[in-house]
Amino acid sequence: MTIAPFELAPPHSDSITPYDESHFVTYLRLLDADAEGADWHEVVEIVFEFDPASDPKYARQVHDNHLKRAKWMTETGYRLLLEKHRAQTIGAKSKH
Repeated sequence: MTIAPFELAPPHSDSITPYDESHFVTYLRLLDADAEGADWHEVVEIVFEFDPASDPKYARQVHDNHLKRAKWMTETGYRLLLEKHRAQTIGAKSKH
């Protein structure tokens, strides 16, 4: 699986960004790991594919920032996806 490059934090936006779209799977993996109570060190190694011991502060920030955005997706972002899908569906039907 090809993973899009990671920033220190996803862009802060009240809408879904291209960065979010390229990291939906990452967000799901983080949410699953969080729900299972996984240690963030292990999550960084598996999800972000780097050794957190090499830069613990950076590793923790990457983890926490992406997990925060993943949680935003479950609270707010998903509604935006549904609205976008609904608008596309209505637009497609009106063309017929």
